[in-house]
Amino acid sequence: MSLLLEYQLLPYETEPLPHQSGPWLVFAPHPDDESFGMGGSIAKAVAMGIAVDLIVVTDGALGGTGSNLVERRQQEVRAAAQVLGLHSVQFLGEPDRGLKTDDSLALQLAAIITQRKPAAVFFPGVLELHPDHRSTALLVWRSLQLIGAQAPQAIAYEITGQCPANCLVDISIAMAIKQQAIECYVSQLGEKNYQAVVCALNLLRTLTLPAGVQWAEAFYRYGQADLALSLQEWITQRMAAMLRV
Repeated sequence: MSLLLEYQLLPYETEPLPHQSGPWLVFAPHPDDESFGMGGSIAKAVAMGIAVDLIVVTDGALGGTGSNLVERRQQEVRAAAQVLGLHSVQFLGEPDRGLKTDDSLALQLAAIITQRKPAAVFFPGVLELHPDHRSTALLVWRSLQLIGAQAPQAIAYEITGQCPANCLVDISIAMAIKQQAIECYVSQLGEKNYQAVVCALNLLRTLTLPAGVQWAEAFYRYGQADLALSLQEWITQRMAAMLRV
């Protein structure tokens, strides 16, 4: 059996952005995931004149300690939005660590996407550790299937773990802005050293890239044919292709 080589699994060149037209619609499971995951690319998109809207899916109530955590995290994401230049932020308020992948919520997301008419929709990668991250991916995937042929480009982004990637973006020029946005999340940085984790992931993603690339974010751009499958079926096919099973 002949296994895929490195260049067949990861790009060896960067691209300007995973989708170079707009507007963009980013789904973040919690307040902070948009900045941790793709803050550099958001900053680059905004600098190019692309409007970026953010949907925060859960209330983030279990992501820390102290009183008024939900309110504090909303204040933090609004501060990060100012740093990144986001066009708008919307909170859905679903329960943290209780996100249900049911049809009613998928229909709600489909209605949001249809109303906002983005050119690209971003959601967490399928191999993320946090269950809310994977649930958000499942929900957005299902919502795009419900929209059908008029669905916008589907793009997955990493947050705290490596996921399948077919697009690497050089964020070296925007890393300072990304770090500034991350620093808005005081409630989270007091829990874990997320800034070091995110920087480590962005450094690791330069492994296959030219020496001049200091920091990179990874994405997976899905085709319309991929949406004909369930996300679980897509993962199975992807893993089989990696091993040439």
